[in-house]
Amino acid sequence: MKKHLPAIFQDENQIYVADTCEELKQSSLNQDVYVRAWSHPPYPGEEVDDNYIPEIRSIGLWDIREKQSWGLKSHCNEGLEFSFLASGQVDFGIDGQQWALKSGQIAIARPWQFHQIGNPNITPSRLYWFILDVNVRRPNKEWQWPDWLILSRKELSQLTDFLRHNEQPIWDTNPEISGIFEKLMQLVETERAESNETKVKLYVNELLLALLHLLLSKDVSINSHLSTSERVVDMFLKALKKHLSYGWSLESMAHQCGLSRSQFSTYCRTLTNMSPIQYLNHCRMESALEMLRDDHERHIGEIAEACGFNSLQYFSTIFKKLQGCSPKEYRAQ
Repeated sequence: MKKHLPAIFQDENQIYVADTCEELKQSSLNQDVYVRAWSHPPYPGEEVDDNYIPEIRSIGLWDIREKQSWGLKSHCNEGLEFSFLASGQVDFGIDGQQWALKSGQIAIARPWQFHQIGNPNITPSRLYWFILDVNVRRPNKEWQWPDWLILSRKELSQLTDFLRHNEQPIWDTNPEISGIFEKLMQLVETERAESNETKVKLYVNELLLALLHLLLSKDVSINSHLSTSERVVDMFLKALKKHLSYGWSLESMAHQCGLSRSQFSTYCRTLTNMSPIQYLNHCRMESALEMLRDDHERHIGEIAEACGFNSLQYFSTIFKKLQGCSPKEYRAQ
């Protein structure tokens, strides 16, 4: 059976599917939580027309009065995600670090940046969010802000630098930002989306301008590494461990990062001290060793296939060369 190329990043011909918030959808259907949102599929809430402010993928709120048995596990979205906590406290994780998001604070996740809410479960909270697509499908691509934003070119450039090049995801806000979120959510709770397009655009403009002024008043640390090609390769190599069964080649790995083979190889060696193929085989062997230790029910041939080895014989040959024993002997030990 042919294996399909996992969409770790997106280019013109490949799709990287954003999270669908299934846990939140199911809890809303079960009436465990109160959810109101205007969203483009696959996000939760009332589905809006395709032409309704397509850059705003989702805008809405939840109101949770009791601790839940679920959380939003590590996931990513195609756009900037702004999460404002109106009341309560929730655990917020981003890139492996855990934070406590408190009332009056905003959490900002960059496009395709992995984040989670709940550790592991959601606690009582009233949270507002909106996801704004800036048409970026790799971290080293330029952001394209919607043409209905009225911020000046200088202001958008400053906002881009602040949001794109710093590692602090959570900020204390002020009454102005809180008030704008409240206006947005009052629309979502009491009005219909199609009759409020202008108001939504106006409030988002207000919010982004207020956020820029807030960040200008802070000592924001800028890290240009976050949008470099090296960052793209670093993210790819971390995600590669979850997609070892695909028949990777140097060409396909470089293509996924939008780089030439020589560029990709240089960054890979800088990050791992190995060539791309050496690193791929290293990951496959590490995964095979883990499966042999922990999964005693799975046949060795299935393990070889899951780790991306073309045949059991080839797997056994490589394994014995590196480990000094056969996979069967290793499992027995």
